[in-house]
Amino acid sequence: MAENLIFGIRPVAEAIEAHKQIERVYIRRNADGQLINELKDLCLRHHIRTQEVPVEKLNRLVRGNHQGVVAQIAAVEYVSLEDILDRVPDDETPLIVLFDGVTDVRNFGGIARSAECAGAHGLIVPLKNAAPVNADAIKSSAGALNVIPVCRVGSLRNTVKALQAQGFQAVAATEKSRKLLFDADLRKPTVLIMGAEDKGISKELLKLCDEQLAIPLIGHIESLNVAAAAAVMLFEAVRQRIGD
Repeated sequence: MAENLIFGIRPVAEAIEAHKQIERVYIRRNADGQLINELKDLCLRHHIRTQEVPVEKLNRLVRGNHQGVVAQIAAVEYVSLEDILDRVPDDETPLIVLFDGVTDVRNFGGIARSAECAGAHGLIVPLKNAAPVNADAIKSSAGALNVIPVCRVGSLRNTVKALQAQGFQAVAATEKSRKLLFDADLRKPTVLIMGAEDKGISKELLKLCDEQLAIPLIGHIESLNVAAAAAVMLFEAVRQRIGD
């Protein structure tokens, strides 16, 4: 059995009740019964993602009697938003990166690496529709995910509102904007929002943003890879803050 996997209905339930940080629970497709339903309710109460999969996938993950349930333990220790904010040194201006629909592990890891190098104070990821924070992500981040705090939230919208209430500006990176990132003031407390490469940032988050900023492109390709775009945005913030 892989070190980051737990299997069996009761062992998984006990791990959840012991507040183990679990990335995802895989449940056999069409599985039913009182214990399975109780486990699903337990996952729901603890905001743990579940995914129904064919039994063949569970058999590939573990060799023991999994009873239709395998849980993946989180590769990093998640922290709360308050923890991220409390860790910001008094002499530094907060800079946080929020992910909206970034599902590719390599892009996620690349952004995490750039964020750590740029001195960002934390990452915020959604419970659903997000790249898994696993060994591949850690490798792609060159180990940055072992250093930079990661917060997992149920509602990105409520999280952005909470940050704005504490004086943050919400900045969306979008090629659809006419305003360039060089024309914005990134020296303020900032939460930088990066969206999925295909869909971009969701409309509900865009409406909340204080700034929508584009990176100027002079080539023939219309957009940057999201990890490259995040690096440009982050280091423009660094440039402005160093020159302050």
